[in-house]
Amino acid sequence: MFPKPLMAATITPLMLALLARGESYGYQIIQHIHRLSDGKIRWTASTLYPVLHRLETRGLIIATWRESESGRKRKYYRLTAAGQQALETEKRQWLDAHALLLKVWGPTLSPA
Repeated sequence: MFPKPLMAATITPLMLALLARGESYGYQIIQHIHRLSDGKIRWTASTLYPVLHRLETRGLIIATWRESESGRKRKYYRLTAAGQQALETEKRQWLDAHALLLKVWGPTLSPA
């Protein structure tokens, strides 16, 4: 499980990166990040939806209500052009941080 400060720091870039792969709805996003993290990240609805609303307010994503294949109405989220730019900025910042950590730690990490 990721510690809370790391979870808070990574949720926006992770959300933008997931939505850059294609539109999705809340539960699907939660499941996808759980699978991609090998179970190390477990977002809940109370974690996810405030972030989605904040990203929507900032114009980084847009949401549309649609009927799903099962007939249920779902709110689907997708990245905007501004969201794509924000993702590129996030990527650069995280890659810079990663490079700095490698300089400090060295390229070889001991097994966890």
